[in-house]
Amino acid sequence: MEYLKPMEPTRIHSNGDSLFQDITLAPDIPVYATTAAYNKDPCPNKLHLGIGVYRTEEGKCHTLNVVKQVEQTLANDLSADKEYLPITGMPEFNKLSAELMFGSGSPAIKESRVVTVQCVSGCLSLRVGAEFLAKHYHRHVVYLPEPTYGNHPNLISAAGLTLKTYRYYDPKTLVLDFQGLLEDLGSALTGAIVLFHACGHNPTGVDPTCQQWEQIRQLVRQRGLLPFFDCAYQGLVSGNLDDDAQSIRMFGCDGGECLVAQSYSKNMGLYGERIGSLSIVCKTADVARRVESQLKLIIRPLYSNPPIHGAAIVTAILKDRDLYKKWTNELKAMRDRLVQVRRQLYDSLCNKGTPGDWSHIIKQVGMYSFTGLNKDEVDFLTREYHIYMSSDGRINIGGLSSKAVPYFADAIHDAVLSSLPSSTLA
Repeated sequence: MEYLKPMEPTRIHSNGDSLFQDITLAPDIPVYATTAAYNKDPCPNKLHLGIGVYRTEEGKCHTLNVVKQVEQTLANDLSADKEYLPITGMPEFNKLSAELMFGSGSPAIKESRVVTVQCVSGCLSLRVGAEFLAKHYHRHVVYLPEPTYGNHPNLISAAGLTLKTYRYYDPKTLVLDFQGLLEDLGSALTGAIVLFHACGHNPTGVDPTCQQWEQIRQLVRQRGLLPFFDCAYQGLVSGNLDDDAQSIRMFGCDGGECLVAQSYSKNMGLYGERIGSLSIVCKTADVARRVESQLKLIIRPLYSNPPIHGAAIVTAILKDRDLYKKWTNELKAMRDRLVQVRRQLYDSLCNKGTPGDWSHIIKQVGMYSFTGLNKDEVDFLTREYHIYMSSDGRINIGGLSSKAVPYFADAIHDAVLSSLPSSTLA
């Protein structure tokens, strides 16, 4: 047999320079930079209220008991294999996820108008949806709430879609700017895509009421806008999975079309499993079948097919009545603790006489609170108290333990006083 002789190496840079030497150093991603700074800090009293992870009173990432139980069962199943899933993921997971989101009695599900595909986390659920819209929808403009989750602009623009914003939060009153929202969506480009947070708005913790959602729905349909929901906190806002899905169900049962990105990171504590789904409600079953075929072509070059383990955990919990009940009980306990910590923080600030009105803390919902602290005050907290959080004043309520609240309240009190003019203090 004749073998080819090895070729002489081609010398491109005789001086040894890297082929990538002209690459610039990218700025740190804020939330991960905050985590890195926290990890390096040796202070025993440090607090990390930045990244959105629900933690125990001891500051550890909370793993649900029902998840531990299911994982033990899965580990003992000797018949299980590691075969590739289909491109669209585990069929039973998709079915159960759609029912959790839209309701088991959803007309759209019964009429086979809902396409659901398993995705790698809520992030790729959004990205797959954006890629689909970029390829198959006539309007390439997406309106995002101002403010919104920090990764939304990255995920949406990476698909080639153009970003615009609509008013959502009023930083002066610390509440929903509902009138501004209606005005901006009322003047939005006909047919444009509008991104909504289904519940537990990140970063503000401010949600529309059911009555306001109905007004939004009517306006969206009248203007011919296409709603795209991000649902990452179902069950953690009200403690009830059905109630937290009401905004989506309003749109899912009115005969119109919409997209929903769904994540189990927060409500099942499956952060590292990266398990989520994308659902698209279509006009007819035939359209849904064609949409699914195109989603496969989008997923194939991205990650080919999703992983098994996270989907197996979710499926086991959703399909078993006893496990489902255990999950909802744990979920409600998590939500109740968020409410309790909010109230404790509010009471602590009031008892200290901290300047300002802090009632927004208990009016906000879900895992996050827009505290109203400015960048200088946040810097003060980090420098003087070793408290790490977003520079915009957002904190993760789920990362704050009841025993840490007094320390945090003291820090806020000092930060606010330090920012007041000397004449005010006199």
